[in-house]
Amino acid sequence: MPALDEYTVVDLSSGIAGAYCTKLLADGGATVIKVESPAGDPLRTWSASGAEIESGSDGALFNFLSCSKYSVVVDPASADDVGLLRGLLRSADAVVWSRGSTVAALREFGPAAIADAYSSLTVTAITPFGLDGPWADKPATEFTVQAWSGGVIGLGRGAQDRAPLFVAGQIGEWLTGAFAAAGTMATASGLVDVSMLETEILSLTYYSVSFHDALGRPFRDRRRLTIPGVASAADGLVALGCGTAQQWFDLCAMVGHDEWIDEQADLSITEQANIHAEQIYEWVRDNRVEDILDLSSAFRIPNAPVGNGANVTSFDHFVERGAFVTNPRDGFTQPGAPYRTSPSLLRPPRPAPGLGEQTEEYRSRTVRQGRDSSEITTLAAVSRTPFDGLRVLDLTSFWAGPSCTHALALLGAEVIHVESTARPDGTRLIAGVPTTEEQWWERSPIFSGLNTNKKSVTLDIRSDRGVELLRELVKTSDVIVENYTPRVLDQIGLDFDAVHRLRPDAIMMRMPGFGLDGPWRDKPAFAYVIEDCSGITWLTGHPDQNPVEPYSVGDPNAGVHGLNALLLALAHRRRTGQGVRIEAAMVDAALNVAAEQVVEYSAYGNLMQRQGNRGPTAAPQNLYRTGELDEFGRPDDWVAIAVATDEQWAALVTALGHPAWATDELTTVDGRRHHHDAIDDHLSQWCATRTGDQIVETLWEAGVPVAKVMQPHRVGELPQVVHRGFYEHVEHPVNPAARHSTLPMRFSGARQGLHRSPAPLLGQHNREVLTALGLSDDEITDLEQQGVIGNAPEGLAIRTTKTG
Repeated sequence: MPALDEYTVVDLSSGIAGAYCTKLLADGGATVIKVESPAGDPLRTWSASGAEIESGSDGALFNFLSCSKYSVVVDPASADDVGLLRGLLRSADAVVWSRGSTVAALREFGPAAIADAYSSLTVTAITPFGLDGPWADKPATEFTVQAWSGGVIGLGRGAQDRAPLFVAGQIGEWLTGAFAAAGTMATASGLVDVSMLETEILSLTYYSVSFHDALGRPFRDRRRLTIPGVASAADGLVALGCGTAQQWFDLCAMVGHDEWIDEQADLSITEQANIHAEQIYEWVRDNRVEDILDLSSAFRIPNAPVGNGANVTSFDHFVERGAFVTNPRDGFTQPGAPYRTSPSLLRPPRPAPGLGEQTEEYRSRTVRQGRDSSEITTLAAVSRTPFDGLRVLDLTSFWAGPSCTHALALLGAEVIHVESTARPDGTRLIAGVPTTEEQWWERSPIFSGLNTNKKSVTLDIRSDRGVELLRELVKTSDVIVENYTPRVLDQIGLDFDAVHRLRPDAIMMRMPGFGLDGPWRDKPAFAYVIEDCSGITWLTGHPDQNPVEPYSVGDPNAGVHGLNALLLALAHRRRTGQGVRIEAAMVDAALNVAAEQVVEYSAYGNLMQRQGNRGPTAAPQNLYRTGELDEFGRPDDWVAIAVATDEQWAALVTALGHPAWATDELTTVDGRRHHHDAIDDHLSQWCATRTGDQIVETLWEAGVPVAKVMQPHRVGELPQVVHRGFYEHVEHPVNPAARHSTLPMRFSGARQGLHRSPAPLLGQHNREVLTALGLSDDEITDLEQQGVIGNAPEGLAIRTTKTG
């Protein structure tokens, strides 16, 4: 039985975020009733590649996102139809709402009004900035929100001689939808207020505000290309990366330049790679893609072929794992579910509905008057701490796994983060803090940002005693999450079967990069290679250059999809008492948020391409340099402008004073696309004589989506972010107090202050946790002396990676 069987969701949303949210719920077995106006959801006629949608048919993306849903048409002008919608709300468990339809625009069906009128409902609202605050009603597109989030400059994407680059593919919409689905499932009733801005801060920057507060410097102070990144080989594109110092040293050896290796270098590995970029690229050009992939895998260097809508479905790994399936309505190819479970908690996709296909069916039904809370299959009594009493054994490191378990910790779970003194969590080691400083391994703001509210236990699982203690911890845990390479747990005999022998009702989630089987099973998986092979990278960059890795999406995207999988499993266990096995491969989550490329190519034969900072949703859409220097004294200060409608174009023309160049030909989107270069030239000239604040004030007041391209360490100062309390001040025993991000949603009735304790010191809770397992003080001391546990890196000689 699907996890959300007998759970009913009324979908009042428009756009990708709401549609993907309700798709994840429908995949989990929920009955999703999509309420549309007589004109239908705009996604029915949408094609990012410009394919013509025939009258009476629906766009491929709509059909992918609407699998297994039902469609009911409600005319806001019809009293009978409005009554039908009231009846649907009385019978539902949850509502997903966003702006964009005439139905959702009715005051009676705004999110706060629904939550007040139907107290047993979970009402999830998706907006650019959140439902309240000074920016709540400001015009925005995903592109301008990404600029505000710091995600455009983010991790230094793009070369300095051109504008920075946004992450294309409407990535913020997909990520926001995934967070909204998790928020919906984590709540028994009340309002869930989801902000795309906060989602993109959390997913497209790397805890930059915390980093700046704690260490007094930005994570990066300039844009640099990631080397090698995506490079041209003798017969095509290939992606290679260095996420750690060891990987940089191995790359040097692979390309035949051991003399570049300098373990005491003051420069970051990114800076060192940029120095040697041309020689590295020359080596890549002299070799074939297949040979480079094989050799780099042998050196344990992260690598991948570069996927796009045309080729990704043919990669042998995805073919062998059955990563793609056939759309049940129109027969095109689409990604399978982003996670796999045993027992199966997911429903096979059913065809998307035609417009209003189930209207009469629901009109004729006898609508029940709400549901008793005991029937709700999601977690109960969650208005304050959804996961009180839940113990999570966190065998994860870096970003993807810890971001998933961190959400559980913020919402009340007891999370025990297991490391070892030989291999501490990798994020402890990438802050660039010199090893000469006292407790340098405790000073990483990135580790801190991902691990507040958790406990730290160190266990050397190379030893028999360490494995024995890990098994004892498994027995006490409701949920076990791990993202080691697959062979690690296999080698110590702690796979799915072993865990369920120890704890039959445990939920165990494994988060390998490429999955537990297939030819890429043992490839090293970092976020960027996940982005590369899935297609996310393909759309990011200038059209006359190779793609540029986002370098930020693969990890948090995997984390939030893993969170969704866990919530389905918890709902199943609550109803049945059964344990669940979950395989939440990073790459499967990435394939889902890059689905539009495969869908468009399979359905229409159209290969989506890079457009720099332009995109299919608005024209003009671009970044424009202001007349200011940035905070580092460079001419690198930008604004983002995106005109998504003809009305917004008219508003822009008025704000500019009706210039002569704004001819009647530009009043249509086709005309603006045809003359995009000329419009860019005029807007560039206008922006070049103004500050970012002046541009934003002028255009926002007129109703035009606009944003300053924020440095990521400054987003905590944005009035909207401050108003919503997205950042909380957290004390730390080693670092100065710093602002820490929370979750990109607000729960009505939830307590203030999600961060209850700072990130733990290495091994801080060894005695507490091991004592609870029954060990005596003498036994614990003996473990310390044997090196099975500890509170400092083994030998204090662990290689660190300087950021930059």
